[in-house]
Amino acid sequence: MSRVLIVDDEPQILRMLRASLTVNGYEVVSAKNGLEGFTAFEQLQPDLIITDMSMPVMDGLSLTREIRRISKVPIIILSVRNMEPLKVDALDAGADDYVTKPFTMPELLARVRANLRRVTDAEAEPEDALQEGDFSMDFRTRTVAVRKNTVHLTPKEFDLLHFFLKSPDRVLTHRALAEAVWGTVSDGQTENLRVLVAQVRRKIEDKDHRYVISEPWVGYALRVNGTKSSL
Repeated sequence: MSRVLIVDDEPQILRMLRASLTVNGYEVVSAKNGLEGFTAFEQLQPDLIITDMSMPVMDGLSLTREIRRISKVPIIILSVRNMEPLKVDALDAGADDYVTKPFTMPELLARVRANLRRVTDAEAEPEDALQEGDFSMDFRTRTVAVRKNTVHLTPKEFDLLHFFLKSPDRVLTHRALAEAVWGTVSDGQTENLRVLVAQVRRKIEDKDHRYVISEPWVGYALRVNGTKSSL
């Protein structure tokens, strides 16, 4: 049974989430603010965290940053504010998902399952290989296959695709991607990243298979099973 930590200062939200998650087979613990949430995280080691963005004592963004210093546990941030800069801040802080209030419980439960599944899949994956959707990577030979066809990538292209595949179907910010590839971020890296993404797209996509999806002003996502939607 997966343990979920809910951090929110609204009692009615806590009650609703606790009831729904419990009915769906999760063990639930809760906290009323970020500081209590961090203490509960250290003591109980949950498998996933759902936290509100705006809270007293310590907000969800600060909580996420503190947890990311020591853990890769999946974190879903809830917020009434649906603004791109806030989503970017949340993702840069290390959140795995951002859900805008009001939301439906089926949607939130689907996101909980998806994030827990990614952790399970990552733990089961052998260290010398990675398989996601149409993609497979061999770290011993640094080779990549897309739909079982070998693709020749430069070292930086390989690093970029590897980072995408560690978080399949998840929007990754420009900053996170740049740091993964170059280690540091400067004003010129956004343009470098755009060029690198374009290079990878040319090598892994064709007219029938689209994988890299642009999220304007935020970043990119890799749809590992492909999509025929326009980019």
